[in-house]
Amino acid sequence: MSSLHKSRIADFQDVLKEPTIALEKLRELSFSGIPCEGGLRCLCWKILLNYLPLERASWTSILAKQRELYSQFLREMIIQPGIAKANMGVSREDVTFEDHPLNPNPDSRWNTYFRDNEVLLQIDKDVRRLCPDISFFQRATEYPCLLILDPQNEFETLRKRVEQTTLKSQTVARNRSGVTNMSSPQKNPAPSMNEYVVLPNGCEAHWEVVERILFIYAKLNPGIAYVQGMNEIVGPLYYTFATDPSSEWREHAEADTFFCFTNLMAEIRDNFIKSLDDSQCGITYKMEKVYSTLKDKDVELYLKLPPHTSVSPARAEHQAPVLRLPLAYPAAVPGVRAA
Repeated sequence: MSSLHKSRIADFQDVLKEPTIALEKLRELSFSGIPCEGGLRCLCWKILLNYLPLERASWTSILAKQRELYSQFLREMIIQPGIAKANMGVSREDVTFEDHPLNPNPDSRWNTYFRDNEVLLQIDKDVRRLCPDISFFQRATEYPCLLILDPQNEFETLRKRVEQTTLKSQTVARNRSGVTNMSSPQKNPAPSMNEYVVLPNGCEAHWEVVERILFIYAKLNPGIAYVQGMNEIVGPLYYTFATDPSSEWREHAEADTFFCFTNLMAEIRDNFIKSLDDSQCGITYKMEKVYSTLKDKDVELYLKLPPHTSVSPARAEHQAPVLRLPLAYPAAVPGVRAA
């Protein structure tokens, strides 16, 4: 480790140990990248994303309150309607004459459940292939969600919910002897369902945690719900928090990631709303601005890019996930310029 890097670490530690964090000083230090040693990056991100207040004395109470709130979200939004505690004989109060799985009423709880499945299927497809170059998201987390995986309950994970939502088809054929045969169509298995080894009961992979975070966010924000590319933003946040050297921080990586992601999305959500693409707060306009700035500052690099006379909607959609985060949060996005 170079003396310059050690000096930068010391500068961060000096700022973070103060009873009241000097935000402007922290932003200035963070602009050139945040060291990952000693959990500095994790802590700085939580402060810069307005999850932790500047007064250190209030951290304990704020964290306890937010993490309990996230547990409440899990209870209200993840647990499938109709699942009752095992071995207790609890009746299915959600299946009534007025409300049942076949109820077409838009306000039906079951109707909402099935609509949620459509969003969940897209989230599931994206998070299973998150950061394929590293194995982290396919490995088991050391802190699975006990509220969902409690063996005394019959609560299903989102992964199981997706597997049950996907319909399996079979072909019925009758031969000359009158015997009826049923066969499955010869198709390659969907990579999203069979790409990775299923973990034992009681375990869950990191991608399942990310899936839960995105699903809850979509439930709480129906106006935007889930858009492809959000997984690429929440992934680095969760990876950083889940690999913190402190076990106390790692244990609550899911809840902390959710609130940091929510705060970040409050700043950049316009980039995910398709109707705003061509407005001054949309992704197409911002990409045009990036190309224009790049042309002024570095013509050589600009000329090496694909045709740049205009940014088509299709091209913007393709490149948006890469650009959304730094475009809309350039000064406060922690570690954007870090190696």
